Amino acid sequence: MMTLGSLLVATGFNLFLIPHQLLSGGLSGISMMIGYITGGNIAWLYLILNLPVLIWGWFALGKRFVLWSIYSVALATLFLQLVPVTQVADDILLGAVFGGIIVGFGSGLALRYGGSSGGFDIVASIVTRKRDLPIGMIIFLLNGMVIAILILFTGDWDLALYSLFAIFSAGKIIDLIHVKHLKVTAFIVTTRADEILAKLLPHPRGITILKTRGAYSSSERDMLMTVRTKFELAELCKTITTIDPHAFINIVETAGVVGDFRRNESS
Repeated sequence: MMTLGSLLVATGFNLFLIPHQLLSGGLSGISMMIGYITGGNIAWLYLILNLPVLIWGWFALGKRFVLWSIYSVALATLFLQLVPVTQVADDILLGAVFGGIIVGFGSGLALRYGGSSGGFDIVASIVTRKRDLPIGMIIFLLNGMVIAILILFTGDWDLALYSLFAIFSAGKIIDLIHVKHLKVTAFIVTTRADEILAKLLPHPRGITILKTRGAYSSSERDMLMTVRTKFELAELCKTITTIDPHAFINIVETAGVVGDFRRNESS
């Protein structure tokens, strides 16, 4: 899925956006803008601009997420070199719409399966750990700054508005696929609760310990209950099964959360 996501991002860029000199927003949009102005290689600019953000994500989001993001960015850079820049749609509006949809689909796949396509995806992922907001809309707002820079330097409002439309399309598709802001409750029955807690407690989500007794075996165990976003679910299950392969995890969709969704530092 990460490989497919990277291919879709590169395809959206080279077949729909770049031929019309549209921007995708984020760091990729900045790399496109620099490439259009200087004639530089957009693929390499995309990689270079992502490096500091990936380093920030390494400390703020964890190694697993960033390692997948590095994989996705590196592969997207490769595909940007391999996929020829070809104008598929003669109409700039069609290029903006379908370019945005394809890029959004690729970015959404990367986010859904535990990584990102780099750039503002990582920045937005950091923000959503502190504020419970849809990631696609955060990316859209951040990208608004890129459009403002485009207008400032070129004064081309038509190009800016078409680019904004592409960015909006991408953001909506990301939210459709990613569903980060949707909640689930995980009930974890395990004999290694202390080890799992030691791994999970640094995370900002709260955990409740419930005492349980098996009806068949009559053995007493600790059950951990925690509310997470769907985006965090894959990493949660991976962490638990790595420590206790025999853990029983019951995942229930949560209609809503009343109160603070994040654990306070003082609690």
